[in-house]
Amino acid sequence: MFKGHGIRQIRSGWADGPAYVTQCPIQTNQSYTYNFTIIGQRGTLLWHAHISWLRATIYGPIIILPKHNDPYPFQKPYKEIPIILGEWFNVDPEAVISQALKVGGGPNVSDAYTINGLPGPFYNCSNKDTFKLKVKPGKTYLLRLINAALNEELFFSIANHTLTIVEADASYTKPFETETLLIAPGQTTNVLLKTKPYYPNATFLIAARPYFSGQGTPPNNTNVNNGTKLVVLKFNTSVELVLQSTSILGTESHPLHLHGYDFFVVGQGFGNYDKNKDPAKFNVVDPVQRNTAGVPAGGWIVIRFRADNPGVWFMHCHLDIHTSWGLRMAWLVLDGPGPNQKLQPPPSDLPKC
Repeated sequence: MFKGHGIRQIRSGWADGPAYVTQCPIQTNQSYTYNFTIIGQRGTLLWHAHISWLRATIYGPIIILPKHNDPYPFQKPYKEIPIILGEWFNVDPEAVISQALKVGGGPNVSDAYTINGLPGPFYNCSNKDTFKLKVKPGKTYLLRLINAALNEELFFSIANHTLTIVEADASYTKPFETETLLIAPGQTTNVLLKTKPYYPNATFLIAARPYFSGQGTPPNNTNVNNGTKLVVLKFNTSVELVLQSTSILGTESHPLHLHGYDFFVVGQGFGNYDKNKDPAKFNVVDPVQRNTAGVPAGGWIVIRFRADNPGVWFMHCHLDIHTSWGLRMAWLVLDGPGPNQKLQPPPSDLPKC
């Protein structure tokens, strides 16, 4: 299954990719060609498989360049480099999640983290295979960061260097500097890296690592509903959605991804959302625009979007173990009245179950 993560798929939701939501899986030895048009988007996104845990190894970058002669709203980089963060399992990831669902516990974690498919220099056997980025002194590089990991939010940094964030989820942002940035699974972030003016033959470590500080809670045999929640929206409905993190087995962050749309993150905070007080703190002037946003552990975010793209649109946590456990739903956006506001019919060769 091909998922163009972040591609809006205007009126072509059947090309969105999630198995059993908008299409049936592509079977073994079967091929299928996705045809869709990218409208009004540019920047860094990603593609990946969208059934079970197959995206552990089936993923890659989508780079949409600006129109010809349309400059970047920041300094032109000397060079552009995709940096894809991932996880590596020394076993079949499908077997990992299958076993976890059978016993009802958490799955085994991955055996290594990777940058552009290569592990870190922590063992003698991996030193020669570690990703190395050769740069020239005093140059500005555009790093297109992508977190393709299954279940880990990762902190990215480069030793002794400052990163300038200029884009998030293929939407330009007001530039700001940081030494470390958090990037959740499914998120993309473009940063400018200005190399040191004169450090002959120097080496600076590039690191991507998770961070844990909390203690989990054992399951208590809570009953669950295995159905997928579906919400129907009329075309062009303005949606304000409060996403609240609650504590059942222990609080943790959830990167929520919405298919078919970008949305504005107008507010966020810790604790329980207060509908009487918190809206006064919303940013409705220049909020960040994303397709995947992290709901902080024990906190909340508020997002807004306009339902102007008809179709069935999956929304789920981009930690795959949480999706496997049921943290998912779908929006059914009805057709609008105009001829260009209706979902187009699917192609005749769309895979069948």
